[in-house]
Amino acid sequence: MKFLSWNVNGFRALQRKMDVYQWMLENDADALCIQETKLQQGQIYFDTPGYYQYWNDAVRKGYSGTAIFTKRKPLSVTYGMGIEEHDQEGRLITLEYENFYLLTVYTPNAKRQAGFDTAPVSA
Repeated sequence: MKFLSWNVNGFRALQRKMDVYQWMLENDADALCIQETKLQQGQIYFDTPGYYQYWNDAVRKGYSGTAIFTKRKPLSVTYGMGIEEHDQEGRLITLEYENFYLLTVYTPNAKRQAGFDTAPVSA
């Protein structure tokens, strides 16, 4: 199977630049996992004959969000991780198949935090 993953930094902008569905076909993708969709599913029309679509939108419009387009129907689909604070941002989708799990995850920027030493460690 061929899985592709792409942080698109805005799905609508990507669609204006290229035909994403055609690109999936040309690359023989069994599944495409995307991160940072920055939209709600109803804000775009994206037809993918032969693929199932799973979207996890952020509550806040224009922010984060993930999606998976897959040829194989999963046994189950889980959105988020069960932590309400984090699940508001649409950062995780898990598809369960008989022999594996397919996840798309959009992680927040791990900015430097006060009190942590970020100097390189010498060997």
